[in-house]
Amino acid sequence: MKNQQYAAPSPLYAVIDLGSNSFHMLITRLVADGVQTVDKVKRKVRLASGLDDQRNLSEEAIGRGLECLSFFAERLQDIAPENIRIVATATLRIANNADLFLNRAEHILKQPVRLLSGIEEAERIYLGVAHTSECSAQKLVFDIGGASTEIIAGENFNIHHAISLNMGCVTFNQAFFRDGKITDAGFSKAIAEAKSQLLPYIAQYQEFIGQQTLGGSGTMQALAELLMHQSRPAIITLAFMQEVKQQLLSAGAVNNIQIAGLSSERSPVLASGLAILIALFETFEVKTLQLSSGALREGLLYEMLPDMRSQHIRTRTVDSLVERFHIDVAHAERVSQQAMHLFACYASQWQLSNGNLKQLLNCACQLHEVGLLLSYKYHQRHGAYILQHADLPGFDQTERQFIVSLVGLAKGDIPANAMAELAITDTVTARRLLAILRLAIILCRRRKDDVLPQYHTSVDGKMINLCLPSQWLEAHPLISDELLHENEQLTALDLDLTIVC
Repeated sequence: MKNQQYAAPSPLYAVIDLGSNSFHMLITRLVADGVQTVDKVKRKVRLASGLDDQRNLSEEAIGRGLECLSFFAERLQDIAPENIRIVATATLRIANNADLFLNRAEHILKQPVRLLSGIEEAERIYLGVAHTSECSAQKLVFDIGGASTEIIAGENFNIHHAISLNMGCVTFNQAFFRDGKITDAGFSKAIAEAKSQLLPYIAQYQEFIGQQTLGGSGTMQALAELLMHQSRPAIITLAFMQEVKQQLLSAGAVNNIQIAGLSSERSPVLASGLAILIALFETFEVKTLQLSSGALREGLLYEMLPDMRSQHIRTRTVDSLVERFHIDVAHAERVSQQAMHLFACYASQWQLSNGNLKQLLNCACQLHEVGLLLSYKYHQRHGAYILQHADLPGFDQTERQFIVSLVGLAKGDIPANAMAELAITDTVTARRLLAILRLAIILCRRRKDDVLPQYHTSVDGKMINLCLPSQWLEAHPLISDELLHENEQLTALDLDLTIVC
């Protein structure tokens, strides 16, 4: 057997967040310019529940936290100190005996722990969202922690406004849902209290009302999980939150909650977190909220990694997948160029004016062969599975769903319900974009740049007209035959294909 040279693995990076509800440890490394999660550890410490009326942490709560840190310390031994960031947040900001805990924590971890101010926490939450989301537009970012709530407005990596308020799902749980009882009066008081804290800040956020709203804290993740369990788009609305509120009121107590798709660890503080989120929606007139794949930990991580602001997040994500799954770059670009040409030819007649959909189509072109690394047979199914479950920074749930559908149906038989019920666009537009991708792949079947002739193409309603030289069609009988069969498939998309010589 020949000797093989293997590249040394990239260094590990660790971020630890000592939150008011949970302690988190995230360990990653860089792979093909993308971030790969190597390990995650999460413990429900509920530090905030250990605060007494004088804001002193109980020995029991301190003990829970220090025990968790002893688990983390074992994992940190293999990571360079300069690649570690450890921060503490709201509960340790307000606890009178925070120094006692922090000193003991640093002794266990053998690393410094930085106590973030409320504004510092808010800023890093926003950076986590900016690094993992499409961030060119203005946006509002919400984060509901155990003892604080952050509201940040910004654009790109620029933060315009940031506040941190002393209200969280653990502290509100103790104040308004004591002993696990869930009542209408408790909800009303919690929402009113949250609104009273938000009221002084409405004016400075006025220009961001109506903009894209993102969030990634536990309450929002729980609601997104409920939506996905119901096979609904993971887009949170006030109407949906009212549905969940009624289910919680029907339960009457935390121990009685039985909502399909809700994990047991999220149940104890869902009512209090939901009350705060309802107040945020109503105060800032939010229509929809989408889940972000990044928040505080990602903000700390990406700012530690080299050159993370220099490359567009979606480009970095796609390039990383291309390299990791050994996609044929030249062919992916070839298919992309053809798809973009067809898109331009059809855009006016089909009213394809959404720039984001065009960008997502381009990403699907780059990734349509991602499943080939596993096997040729069922490679589209493999590709759809990979994209459904891979980390895709820069793409929200609806965008991921759209790309997965395009890649899964890029070739072969088209089912009758293809591209139906996508949250990102209407079925007609989605089917037209799928047709563009499929035609681009067929036209590039030879996988050579100098094979395609100059050709003309147009659309007239549901009819696609493709004008190719007869000599070229005769010289490429396989492509010619596939175009004929494609006309049969496109009927499932309510489209027709005419080949004109």
